[in-house]
Parts: sequence; structure tokens; C-alpha cells
Amino acid sequence: MLIEIKVPALSESVTEGTLLTWHKQEGEAVSQGENLIDLETDKVVLELPAPRAGVLSKIVKHNGEVVRPGEVLALLDTEARVVATTKAAAVEPALSPSLRKLVAEHELDTARIVGSGRGGRITREDVLAQLEKPAPATFAHAPVQIPAPAMSGERPEQRVPMTRLRAKVAERLVQAQQTAAILTTFNEVNMQPVMELRNRYKEKFEKEHGVKLGFMSFFVKAAVAALKKFPVVNASIDASDIVYHGYFDIGIAVGSPRGLVVPVVRDADQLSFAEIEKQIAGFGNRARDGKLTMEELSGGTFSISNGGVFGSMMSTPILNPPQSAILGMHKTYDRPVAENGQVVIRPMMYLALSYDHRIVDGREAVLFLLAIREALEDPARQLLEV
Repeated sequence: MLIEIKVPALSESVTEGTLLTWHKQEGEAVSQGENLIDLETDKVVLELPAPRAGVLSKIVKHNGEVVRPGEVLALLDTEARVVATTKAAAVEPALSPSLRKLVAEHELDTARIVGSGRGGRITREDVLAQLEKPAPATFAHAPVQIPAPAMSGERPEQRVPMTRLRAKVAERLVQAQQTAAILTTFNEVNMQPVMELRNRYKEKFEKEHGVKLGFMSFFVKAAVAALKKFPVVNASIDASDIVYHGYFDIGIAVGSPRGLVVPVVRDADQLSFAEIEKQIAGFGNRARDGKLTMEELSGGTFSISNGGVFGSMMSTPILNPPQSAILGMHKTYDRPVAENGQVVIRPMMYLALSYDHRIVDGREAVLFLLAIREALEDPARQLLEV
């Protein structure tokens, strides 16, 4: 029986996509749920899994073609599902129930794990070794290195079309510059209290929660506390109305091999430090593998961008429309500062708040950034919510 593989329904704001790479060729066997092709939209790269086991009979749309929801991409012959299942099983890693649970909890890709057991079987030691590898590259942790196209000749040039994601990011950045009255205010924060607290509890935290205690959870919590004090910074403009949001969905700028994306930590005010860190770590993994969902990238009432991982000392982050403000983090440097009439060395970070001056006045912006500074320099305030 032949069944059609079609482009799935996309979000309301996405009407088309571009086919990137077929992972199967005509005549090859596939198993149910196996990814057939990657579909790039303005927001994410989607995987299109096989609805049934069988053999890929015919490819109708090819790499690089623009497709729309409902269009037929390929035909799948389900009569050959026995052969397909046998072939697929030969390459699928066999995992014990306990290992499947461990892999799922840490959102690992088994294709990236080299099995050391008999016949290439993945062992518990293989999974634990994978967990010890460095964290994925994100703005929250480390920079993404994207290689430039290979060129040759005396004065080489190469023209490369923008990906849909890059083109959409460019469009939104220009939109922000043209439609919002963007200003930036600065402050600095002494990171020593947060660093001392993190160093004191990071081992116990990781052992208890299975995730590393980073700095981003402190900044998310500080931002939520400041947003509660100054609700207009958490608002947005809709035509001639100001929309005040009674929830706190914090976008975290993440660098991926395909460009900058901003997944959203929803209801951040209701999450613990561990829950925030787990979500951010998951965003990093899925951004690296191109598996962030449209839902994860939609919405957001406020954003945080950490250029400090690249060594940035100061910058003016750009708004993520329709949000009215974005917080920029930077690299922490040991600098001389005055404390109680004495010059001391402290780990200092410059903070930047870019905001839409149409609805956020300078007073609110300055006091908002000061509230973030106070929350970070006295982390107990975040726990006591004072």
C-alpha cells in the first residue's frame, strides 16, 4: 500500500518551508518514526518522521525546494515494512530500560554515542561518558564556531544564500530598529556574591538535581523580580494599546549552527533554579541539533542575551519585537572598585538594558536595571522575594 508523506501543518505565522536534506533515498527501508527529511522554516528546523514502516518508493520534492503545508513530499510503500523493520533494527542501538530512561532524562542523541559493548551495544559507561562531555554551545554557556565557506584564488568570493532562519532574524532586527525608539542604559554589578554562592553549592546542586548550577538562573530570577516591580518593562505595544502581561516568559538568546534563536522559559516566576537550568540546558542541546520546536520559540515577554561568553565587555542589545526590553550580560572582569572608602578588586560585569522609549521611560529603565543589580549582589533577596 502506498501512502503519501505530506508537509505537516505549520504555525499560523509560517506558511512555507525549505527542504534541507533527505536522510533516506528512493528504495531504502525506513522504520516508523524514523526521520525522513529536515524542513527549515523561518523559526525552526523540523524533522518529518515516517508515519509507518516501509520502503521509500518515490521522492516527489527534492533538497532545496520550497514547500507548503499539505504538499506531497514522497510516497511510502508499507507492504515492504517487514524488510524495512529488519534493516532498521540492524542500525538501531539496543538500550536497556534503565539506559533508555537515563538517555531520555538528559535528552541525549544515541546516534552521537559510540557503543563499546559487544556488537556496538551502548553500555551505561558509554552514556555516562557522553554526559561528561562539554555542554553544547549557547549564548548561556559558550560561543558557537561556524566555519566559513572554503574559497580559493587570489581575491576569492563566494555568494551563499541566507538560510530562512538567518533571513527572518535579519528582518526582525531591521523591524526593531525601524519601529521602536530604542535606547540603552548601563550599570555594573559585583558578581562576587553570586560566584561565592555558586561555588559553595554547585557540587551539591548538580548531585541533587542532575544539572549544573550556572549563572543564567540567577539572572532569570533577578529579571523576574525586577519585572514584578516595573510591569511596563514586561509589557508590549499593540497598535495604540499597551498590553501588560501578568506572566513572565523569559527568552534566552541561544547561538546555534544555523543562527541566533531565542527559546522561551515560560512562567519563569514559578520555576526553581534547577528547573530553569534544566530548561536552558535542554534549549542548548536542541538548538545544537536543530530540534527546537516552534512553540519553544514563540512568545516571550522579556529577553536576556549573554555576549560575555564571546568576551564582550559592553554592548547595546537589540529588542526582540514585540517585547519592550532586553537585558545584555557581559564578561566578568576583575576590576578595582571603591568599597567603604577602600579600593578593592572585585569581579565586575557591565549590564545593559535596551528598551522601547515609547512606553518605558528612562526612570523606569534605570530603576529596573538597579533592581537587577541589587538582586544579584544580594542573592538571598531572590529566595526571600524582597
